[in-house]
Amino acid sequence: MSIATFVFLGIFGALFLYAVTMYNNFVRLKNNVAQSWSNIDVLMKQRHDELPKLVEACKQYMKHERGVLEKVTQARAAVSQAREAGDVAAVGAAETQLRAGLMNLFAVAENYPELRANENFQLLQNRISQLEAQIADRREFYNDSVNANNIRIETFPDNVIATLFRFEQKPLLRFKESELKDVNVKALFNT
Repeated sequence: MSIATFVFLGIFGALFLYAVTMYNNFVRLKNNVAQSWSNIDVLMKQRHDELPKLVEACKQYMKHERGVLEKVTQARAAVSQAREAGDVAAVGAAETQLRAGLMNLFAVAENYPELRANENFQLLQNRISQLEAQIADRREFYNDSVNANNIRIETFPDNVIATLFRFEQKPLLRFKESELKDVNVKALFNT
């Protein structure tokens, strides 16, 4: 064999190894996005299962505050439907409604000292608050994973492999501008 043949085989082998490495990196990124969404899904399922307990504890004390409880229940159902459908945009909107409903619920609970003193209510309120913080962390991780995936898909020469093997961009979990504004806590206590 000639030197040109060895050079050609060496270049071909290097390009092949580079393409395999890029492909494997895309697979890893795709799975990171799926895993990060699954982590959000698990926490939202836990919250979905625990919210009825919190609402039931509140019902015992706040029979006339039914509107707040109904909004939390409706928002919980909307999050569940969006989560099961895998609709990232709908999850963002439904999550905002649920967080607002929970804030209203906790604000209304301030009017009931017996409820705030109830050990079950306190445990559930703390658990829901912990889940909210964990979900926020997982949302950030999800968006980081999606961003890494999308950057790789758009970057040359990676975009050639991404197009060839049909790796797709994923949507970021975004919120509407109105959902990002500061919460008027004073108004929550007046509801």
